[in-house]
Amino acid sequence: MRLIRLLNKPQDIAAMSRILKLEIMYRLITAQNGDVLYHTVLSHYQERGVNDAIQWIKQHYAEPMSIEKLARQVRMSVSALHHRFKATTVMSPLQYQKQTRLLEARRMLMAGGVEAATVAYQVGYESPSQFSREYRRLFGASPLQDVEYLRQHVVE
Repeated sequence: MRLIRLLNKPQDIAAMSRILKLEIMYRLITAQNGDVLYHTVLSHYQERGVNDAIQWIKQHYAEPMSIEKLARQVRMSVSALHHRFKATTVMSPLQYQKQTRLLEARRMLMAGGVEAATVAYQVGYESPSQFSREYRRLFGASPLQDVEYLRQHVVE
């Protein structure tokens, strides 16, 4: 009620609203079953952090990635990010970035007009041979063999 009453005193809102909101949160968390609320809110916050990390990786997949910087950016500890990310995606952030790079490379190769080595650099690999090894590991064939197969069997 005190928070609602602030609407009648707009000059007090800036000074009092934050304090009253903190009091409400404190009373909710310290009430019976407040621990359930706390863990629910914490879980939601951490899930949001994982979603933010996924979006960052999708937008910046070709850039070098530091897990420490990513964790800071999504306001999570490195261990919490790694644990929650793996629970959500069944892979680590680095594995997710690698898969995102390789899927984008596959898309680029299917579009045509560009060599595998060029695509490797465009998606963030420093070595075309490393790119080819990882591509083969994920898709079961070299980039050229995979694209040729897809064009013959899927695109028809």
